[in-house]
Amino acid sequence: MPKDTKISKEQSIRRTKFVTELIISAAVICAGGCLIKGVADRSQTVGTSPFADVTEVAEIPESTTEAPDPNAVIYDTVSRPLTDIFKGELILVNNYNEYIGGSEDLVSILEMNEQTGRTCFTTVDYSYMLAADAYEPLAQMIEDFYNRTGIDNLTIYGSYRTREYQQELYDAALISEETEDYARVAKPGYSEHESGYAIDFSTIPDYDFNGTGEYAWFAENCWKYGYILRYPEGKEDITEIQYEPWHFRYVGVPHAYYMWKNGITMEEYMELLKEHPYDPTGALHLSFSDDNGKLYEVYYVAADFSADTANIPVPNGVKSTISGNNSDGFIVTVYIGEAPEAEEAPSAPSDEDTDEGSDGDELDDDSSGEDENISEEW
Repeated sequence: MPKDTKISKEQSIRRTKFVTELIISAAVICAGGCLIKGVADRSQTVGTSPFADVTEVAEIPESTTEAPDPNAVIYDTVSRPLTDIFKGELILVNNYNEYIGGSEDLVSILEMNEQTGRTCFTTVDYSYMLAADAYEPLAQMIEDFYNRTGIDNLTIYGSYRTREYQQELYDAALISEETEDYARVAKPGYSEHESGYAIDFSTIPDYDFNGTGEYAWFAENCWKYGYILRYPEGKEDITEIQYEPWHFRYVGVPHAYYMWKNGITMEEYMELLKEHPYDPTGALHLSFSDDNGKLYEVYYVAADFSADTANIPVPNGVKSTISGNNSDGFIVTVYIGEAPEAEEAPSAPSDEDTDEGSDGDELDDDSSGEDENISEEW
């Protein structure tokens, strides 16, 4: 084949291949354009359907809740029988508040003296009883007085009384020619002595305690042991009882301190506490510190008489105590900075505890808890 003819055939093939590639490229470009147009058409805004819910959705605001205060006090709820209103060291017993009681936890003063080896004070006999939680503070107070003065002639001339014995005293006062005797005798059911939290001091051998001289120490220092001079001079219009320098009442250190420091009676203090009800922030509570720098917080919880059980808020992780006020509520005392006391596991009863006639038995019917021959002890 001639050379020129061979070249022309190769050129023809190249031209045909070029034309074919050009046609394919044009077809691809055309197809791409159609595809882009379709996508563009489908991306156009679609009008709202007449059946659509056109309610606007409000924007969710940012949370405004404050973070909890890590130092805030957390309160737990303690359930107590409503009848506990009538129990505790802060029950107010006077001419208007009858003592209900009936389940006193009592100890014999002389028996406790023997157990603890105390000889610096005494009482009339073994029937003289006192609330169990009031004995040690009383004994420590008298022991400190003895160590300070060397005086050991104190005797407890009045302590727990049964209502029957109080009735005897009251009846004797009614027929007494001494108007002072009648003025000092509480009606049966309205004497603090029936609670076991009240004591009367006297001295041996003359049985006379007037709270003067060395004995004035008791009125000034009794608060340190949780006691108050219950019927102070100049407050007769409030207590409705004449001044009795020998009559002391156990209420616990925080309350004894506050009454002593502010010169108020128990009647005034209990009314004051009602102005300091429970408040979860603590702002309404009565807060104070004693002369030893210990901090306290006290508040009142009104009773709900529609229920048989009272739910009382107490702070978690802090020592606190609950006492009834003998009328309409409870008093919570918080010992700031002190951990709660661990509950002791109950011990198995001993043979003595299970025997008849043990210390835990009730007094005999003919036992008054006082010497019946002492008719002048009110």
